[in-house]
Amino acid sequence: MRHTPAAYRAMRRSVTRRARAGTSMPFAVRVEGRLAGQVTVDNVVRGALRSGSLGYWVDRAVSGRGMASLAVALVCDHAFGPGGLHRLQADIRPENGPSRRLVERLGFRQEGLLRRYLDIDGDWRDHVSYALLAEDVPGGVLALWRSRAPGLPR
Repeated sequence: MRHTPAAYRAMRRSVTRRARAGTSMPFAVRVEGRLAGQVTVDNVVRGALRSGSLGYWVDRAVSGRGMASLAVALVCDHAFGPGGLHRLQADIRPENGPSRRLVERLGFRQEGLLRRYLDIDGDWRDHVSYALLAEDVPGGVLALWRSRAPGLPR
C-alpha cells in the first residue's frame, strides 16, 4: 500500500501542508528538466532547538555525477541561512556507504547509532546518526563542497 499512486498523492499533500506550516522544507532535484531526486528538511523545530532532519534521494540515472552532493549542500545553506536553523541531522542506514560518504564530505559528524530506528521493508532497521551545525561550516556548505569537488563547475 505504501508505493501506490494514491499513497504518493497523499504523501505530496502531507508534505505541502507541513511546508506551509513551516515544519518542512521540501526541494525537488531536477536534472535536464526532469525530476531526478528530492532533498527535504523535515521535522523542523523552532525555538531554542532550531533543528531539522535531512533526507534525500536521487535517481540512479544521475547518481555518481555530484548532483546529490550539490543539492544537499544548497539545501543545507538554505536551512542555515533563510531557514534560520542551527542543526541538521541525517540518519542513514549503516550499509549505505555512498550516503554516509556524501554527508561526511559535506562536514557532517557521526554522533551515534540509532538501534532499530525505522520500519523499512517490514523490519526495524538501525541507522547511523550524523549532524551538522551552522558554525561547523562558517563559509557555507556549498563552499566546502566546491573545495572538495575539483573540476566541477563553479
